[in-house]
Amino acid sequence: EMPLRLTFHGGAGTVTGSNFLVESTKGKVLVDCGLEQGRDFSEKRMYEPFPFDVSSIDALVITHAHLDHIGRGPKLMREGFRGDIYMTLATRDLTDLMLRDSLNILTMEAEKRGLQPMYREEDVAAFMACVEVLPYRKEREIAPGITVTLKDTGHILGSASVTLRSDDGTSLAITGDLGNSPSPYLPDVEPITDVDVLVMESVYGDRQHPHLDQRVPQLRDTLNRAIKRRGTILMPAFSIERTQLMLYELSNLMESGEVPEIPVFLDSPLAIGVTEIYEKHAKEYFNNGAKEELKREQSIFRFPFLSLTHSREESRNIDAVQGPKLIIAGAGMSHGGRIGRHEAKYLPDPTTTLLIVGYQAPGSPGRLLQDGSKNVKIDGRPVRVRAKVETLSAWSAHSDRDGLLEFAKKALPKAHTIFVAIGEPSAARFLAQRIHDYLGGKAVVPSLGDSWVIEKGKVIRER
Repeated sequence: EMPLRLTFHGGAGTVTGSNFLVESTKGKVLVDCGLEQGRDFSEKRMYEPFPFDVSSIDALVITHAHLDHIGRGPKLMREGFRGDIYMTLATRDLTDLMLRDSLNILTMEAEKRGLQPMYREEDVAAFMACVEVLPYRKEREIAPGITVTLKDTGHILGSASVTLRSDDGTSLAITGDLGNSPSPYLPDVEPITDVDVLVMESVYGDRQHPHLDQRVPQLRDTLNRAIKRRGTILMPAFSIERTQLMLYELSNLMESGEVPEIPVFLDSPLAIGVTEIYEKHAKEYFNNGAKEELKREQSIFRFPFLSLTHSREESRNIDAVQGPKLIIAGAGMSHGGRIGRHEAKYLPDPTTTLLIVGYQAPGSPGRLLQDGSKNVKIDGRPVRVRAKVETLSAWSAHSDRDGLLEFAKKALPKAHTIFVAIGEPSAARFLAQRIHDYLGGKAVVPSLGDSWVIEKGKVIRER
């Protein structure tokens, strides 16, 4: 009798590409089906068939709507998956938006590389048609002999950790991404205290964020410095969560007079759509403080100096606005999207400030800019960088080293093994060492393709 087998088909040895297969003797569940992002060498692998029998999977559970957790979902349909797909309501709405948005980019990328597109529009539609909404904290059988329970991770709207239990009582949880709590409007990370084995993320496993109390003053001071230079402020922002967090803080800073009121352009149809989903689900998903704020204001994300630019024409018209202005646009790592056009125009100007507010993957244009490169290629065009580049690191939507350690501590002593995944190898190893040294827990850093059998009190690696 094999209680549970766990195989790392993604999210091991890298931050992105989350994809975990959990099997019992009766059923098979896949947790997340994400894209690998950033480095080029991995992307070819993304187009290859899945390394498991797709048609034998009973269910797919999605932790949250970032592409490195959902981006290959429609490809799963294309290869013959016919099970149900489980996620929270907010994740469903965000996933629909994200997959449709990424379709064009993926198709163009494939053409550039002479590959067939990973999937087509009908595959996205088929994927969404299989989605079943699951509320937090409600246990449900999703495969023969396997139940699932979702808990809030406070990472983005609707994000969840996934606890799976087999009918012999063996339990395993996969965190997805853990939030940088406390958030101004999302609930805190819910601990997991009742599982035998935990698979946890480690994106910032070897680093600490500046204290949360410092991040608003740091944003205020950086903005004031940038505005004094009378130039354009560019903020490459991730459409989900980072953009909303920035809008929330900008609204407060301008309203209180701590930052001068300058025109702010949200130049991203995707981020505009995401913000609308945040507003739609606010009453259900926000924390109590934000719900109180909502009673006083219609939206916590909008303010008089904010323009939402949907069309390309509106985007181009931003150039005509003189004086200091702030442009928030995707993509978050400067690897495409509207930010590229603005960067090509404004980075050569020494009065420009580029504000980096999110994780920049190695090899991405954003990481090169962050590391001080004076010449970068944006959308294939060389751009000379004379702008001031500032990194605001406290804005991560991920737990840092201490937050992750605290999460691991709560999982112990019930969890006899903690797999440290979803992180760069150095971060994963550092966190695993800390869990071992500081908490006395057994921590394992898995490799891509590893299978582990979970038995009472131990895990056994299968060659």
